[in-house]
Amino acid sequence: MTATSGPPERDPGEEEERSYYGQPVLKTPEWTWEVPWYLSTGGLAGASAGLALGARLTGRPALARVARLVGAAGAGASPALLVMDLGRPRRFLNMLRVFKPTSAMSMGSWLLSAFVPAAVASAVLAATGRLPVLQRVAEAVAAALGLPMCTYTAVLVADSSVPVWHEARHELPFVFAGSAAASAGAVAALLAPPAEAGPARRLAVAGATGELVAAEVMRHRLGELAEPYRSGDGGHWSRAASACTGTGAVLLSLAGTRVGAALVVVGGICQRWAVYRAGFASARDPRYVVGPQRRRRDARAGAVASPS
Repeated sequence: MTATSGPPERDPGEEEERSYYGQPVLKTPEWTWEVPWYLSTGGLAGASAGLALGARLTGRPALARVARLVGAAGAGASPALLVMDLGRPRRFLNMLRVFKPTSAMSMGSWLLSAFVPAAVASAVLAATGRLPVLQRVAEAVAAALGLPMCTYTAVLVADSSVPVWHEARHELPFVFAGSAAASAGAVAALLAPPAEAGPARRLAVAGATGELVAAEVMRHRLGELAEPYRSGDGGHWSRAASACTGTGAVLLSLAGTRVGAALVVVGGICQRWAVYRAGFASARDPRYVVGPQRRRRDARAGAVASPS
């Protein structure tokens, strides 16, 4: 009988990207359906606040009124959706006990707490005609905080260990910013009088173009990590986002149709759901976790071994 000394040695180059018993390496986020809707309403509100200020300054009162109301509606829905996901209002209030500039969640909580009252106050005061000076101040504050509102959620999800979110940290803010601008412009184009809706249509087309380009750049740079955007639920949402946003942008730019505006809005929502679902898929599959870790390890080893 021949004695064995154990299993045969494995060539390091033949390592499999797997985990013990095929179980996920990462714990999937405990986020519920409210989160992708929160990502959508927060971006819509932020971009609408900026559009409202621009419309007023360029002498388009009807467009400004619509944008203010849309911004206020999005601002009101955002904390409600966030609290629903957290389960208890106290959990959101607890996040305000700390002001930590290095924490995306802490900064996001304070940003939302400042933006919501400004956006709501601007819309209410403008609608009632009261306190015009305070209304202008609230409008300016909401517009100034609008851009961070469009992008901070991208920073929040990228500041995690979820592979397709973390590895796309350079492109996600541009995807979210483009989507927010497209949605705000499209909603305003749907609701504002056609005579004043021109800037909203142009904003929707520009935002949709930026969103599509940034999303394609993101998927290209992710390489094999972009597979969750091509298959499964993430793939379905991603293809729907590209189809709706692209078709809507073409219709808006050529004919300015309300159908085109509606498609851009739907495309923006699908884009947030694509990011959300792709993140869950990548967290569940060990290939998307172990592979990047090994490549970073090899890159560090190569940098140490190379002569200075």
